[in-house]
Amino acid sequence: MPDTPDLRALVARLRRDCPWDRAQDEASMRPYLLEECHEVLGALDEGDPAKLKEELGDLLFQVYFLARLAEERGEFSIEGVESAIVDKMVSRHPHVFATEAQPEPGGIAAWERRKARAGRSRIDGVPVSLPALVRAHRVAEKVAAVGFDWPDMRGVVDKIDEERRELAEALASGDSTRVAHEYGDLLLAASNLGRWVGVSGEDALRMANARFERRFRGVEARAAAQGVDPAEAGMERLEAWWQEAKREEE
Repeated sequence: MPDTPDLRALVARLRRDCPWDRAQDEASMRPYLLEECHEVLGALDEGDPAKLKEELGDLLFQVYFLARLAEERGEFSIEGVESAIVDKMVSRHPHVFATEAQPEPGGIAAWERRKARAGRSRIDGVPVSLPALVRAHRVAEKVAAVGFDWPDMRGVVDKIDEERRELAEALASGDSTRVAHEYGDLLLAASNLGRWVGVSGEDALRMANARFERRFRGVEARAAAQGVDPAEAGMERLEAWWQEAKREEE
């Protein structure tokens, strides 16, 4: 058998010899990149090292593939990507790489100060395309680094209560624009609570979705066992089956 190529050589070979890979571009690769990112998150949730290793490999392939597209246009190579991120991380960690004669403070606050000295807003680096809960968490982290934050978690909880009351008032008004506004404010406040308790809102919601789906499948299974269409079972029976499915997980 021929020697197995390294990843860079493999991607180049696929681009040269595989009709499907040759037909791809940045636009067609976007869904695969997003899918692989979520597969990595799923593997992290499962806690399976073998699965995580596999999914990280799939994600790394996407990085090499996109870099290959740029290289073919004469823009940059994967080596350029590696060099750029090394330079960036070294410049962002002077407390690690500085000389003893020129020590630098570490930590997130120092990181943000160095970015600010470069003329950038502290929230410039948070991609607008991130899922909204992830972006809310990251923006809040950025502004909290300069002290724009509640003094303690009680303030966050009070803010959630305030936004909940304002949403109730908006619902009573019947103004759909106001309802959307206040609902967004409530979600934003709730995402801040996650930051204070060390829980990612995106991760927490993803796991809550998974729990809900498992339990609803349990409801459907119980309905099927009794020969009942869930849509015709009625809320009382559905709720009873739901509680049974929930107890199975406890």
